[in-house]
Amino acid sequence: MKFLTAEWRKLAIINYEINPEILKPYLPKGTKLDFYKGKCLVSLVGFMFLNTKLLGISVPFHRNFEEVNLRFYVKKLENGILKRGVVFIKEIVPKKALSLVAKIFYNENYCTLPMAHSIIKSNNELSISYSWQTSKLNTMTLKAENIQGEMIEGSDFEFITEHYFGFTKNNNQTSEYEVKHPKWNFYNLKNYEIKVDFKENYGADFNFLNDAKPISVMLAEGSGIEVHTKKNLEFAI
Repeated sequence: MKFLTAEWRKLAIINYEINPEILKPYLPKGTKLDFYKGKCLVSLVGFMFLNTKLLGISVPFHRNFEEVNLRFYVKKLENGILKRGVVFIKEIVPKKALSLVAKIFYNENYCTLPMAHSIIKSNNELSISYSWQTSKLNTMTLKAENIQGEMIEGSDFEFITEHYFGFTKNNNQTSEYEVKHPKWNFYNLKNYEIKVDFKENYGADFNFLNDAKPISVMLAEGSGIEVHTKKNLEFAI
């Protein structure tokens, strides 16, 4: 059942390699870490939520907004079918009602903070910026050629964007929900700048990211999406 429909647009994706041991306490039961060419990855993702509807209904003043999340990649084998998904460390949005709905219906770790964005097109260049306020201003800014390219099979961009399930951990309970969207196009990146306090935003486990260099930075165009109702998974004792 479709719970939410929207558009996810202009996704700024900053990818870091991480020690798998750091992520094990966050791993939902029944899932395993999903590696790309032997590397365990965590991604900081900023994007626009547009034309948002809950159960087909638009909520005034909650249709268009920014989101920034930190996530990692997992997989789960079910009846011979491999489901590839993501687990969110934290998701930041600008309105309390958004956080409340996500926590109630999906058990996701949402946080409400003042946020802003900028999307500028000029001279065949695309400039995207997302910011949010903690004790300091956190920003991620990407500049790219304003020309879209199609996804390349086997690329790191395909790996990062082709995970179609969300898994959440609530004590010893695992929930799963499906996200549907077509394959995304990308923009060729020209440069980027990141000013984020990972320890303040995500805790001591992720403090090392303050000094880490991304292994890749991506800008995806995005598309319309569907988020389906979650289900709680049961495992044999």
